[in-house]
Amino acid sequence: MTDGARDESAARVEGLADEPYATYADLRGQHVFISGGGSGIGAYLVDAFAAQGAQVSFISLAADAGQALCAAVERHRGVRPLFEVCDVRELVALNAVMARFSGRAGPIRILVNNAARDDRHTLEGLDEVGWNDSLNTNLRPYFFTAQGAVPAMRACGSGSIINMGSNSANLGLAGYPAYVAAKGAIVALTRALARELGPSGIRVNALIPGWVMTRRQQAMWATPQAVAECLAQQCIKRTVLGSDVAAAALFLASAASTMVTGQSLIVDGGRAMP
Repeated sequence: MTDGARDESAARVEGLADEPYATYADLRGQHVFISGGGSGIGAYLVDAFAAQGAQVSFISLAADAGQALCAAVERHRGVRPLFEVCDVRELVALNAVMARFSGRAGPIRILVNNAARDDRHTLEGLDEVGWNDSLNTNLRPYFFTAQGAVPAMRACGSGSIINMGSNSANLGLAGYPAYVAAKGAIVALTRALARELGPSGIRVNALIPGWVMTRRQQAMWATPQAVAECLAQQCIKRTVLGSDVAAAALFLASAASTMVTGQSLIVDGGRAMP
């Protein structure tokens, strides 16, 4: 593939990294399942694991975006991910799609719980329906995907579960309290599952991104003033990229982190509130 063709693909489809990822040979051929992989950070995860020669499967709500990503990754990496449309709030459908992917690609050895929705809301403006919807999107699936993947991991004697958190919980950011609550709970769930699953050789870690400049963030909230304020709070004075987060996920999935479990890896440029 020529550089020009790659640049054209990157312009159309979110998720293709500008720089090569480090190589982790043990990831080749491993089945990696990613929730919410069609756009944003998830799309970078799909591309990064495909670059390792892993067998990647992912779900997304957006059919067109998911198919476009599959085609772009195939052109870019020479391997086509498996993709289905699935709503993580629908647990029966979620379990079914994981089973279908396992039937096609083998047992899931690496689970990346990434699906999330950071819709803004206030304390007064969120009703019970909205609260339940937020938790059913941002927290509940993380438990049940693990429940579905762990039996095969136990049978294999190893596995890696990566739960995507957010530094919004670390910083106590305002503007979306249900989302922040879910992201804080993900860290607690990660530690509990690491303790429970460690004797089976299964590692569980949380990956905590800062403010990643995905297309959604740029379109909805990343005003020049907001970005400048964020950068002023970071030690490293550039915005966090999806590829930065994906690179950390590769480390947590690989044998390079074989004794790392129950931890939270923060990728936010060293951000701290004044």
